[in-house]
Amino acid sequence: MVSRRTSRAIAALLGFALLAGLGYALRWRSNPSPCPYAQRHAIDLPRPVITRSQLRDVLEPRPGERLLEVGPGTGYYTGMVARAIEPSGTLHAADVQSEMVEHLRIRMRQEGTQNVEPIRGDARSLPYPDDTFDAAYLVLVLGEIPDQERALDELDRVLKPDGRLVVGESLPDPHFVGFEGLRHRIERRGLAFDARVGTRVGYFARFDAGVSARSGDSVE
Repeated sequence: MVSRRTSRAIAALLGFALLAGLGYALRWRSNPSPCPYAQRHAIDLPRPVITRSQLRDVLEPRPGERLLEVGPGTGYYTGMVARAIEPSGTLHAADVQSEMVEHLRIRMRQEGTQNVEPIRGDARSLPYPDDTFDAAYLVLVLGEIPDQERALDELDRVLKPDGRLVVGESLPDPHFVGFEGLRHRIERRGLAFDARVGTRVGYFARFDAGVSARSGDSVE
């Protein structure tokens, strides 16, 4: 039987751990940075709210397209998207961490995926000409970028005039970006909101260039 003194000690330790975790999350949110490579196993865990199939449905990758993934990390979504644009399509995967780039390169080789081009690149200065990609996507990445506005400008720049952009966000990511604010910021750049799937705490949102705004807010 646990004594009252022991129960109080356990409660105090749990409270301290909770506060410490909250403090860490707040510091991380106020100082945006990518998930360290040492913690790569955490970003490869299942994502029940923002699934691979949901991303495929919203992004609509088509055979032969040239796509961009910003911040692929270990490649949770990369292989699925790459297979959808085979045989002649190419997926460029730009990550700011060289360790992630090499990890992704090895993973794609092991999976037998040959149409992915991993590259070390900063979202704030993408190493591609204007109007390069049919579509771009980033999942759990935007909030990690120190200058989000510059990154959104870059994504707008490298998309073709009829290109599409998909952003995925989900809690409990400390860098979570809410949908309404995101929509306003992207529509300011001339991309029209097309659709959203998910919930308030986890969603994929798609924006299309070169079309008038739509009201298709599909939330499941």
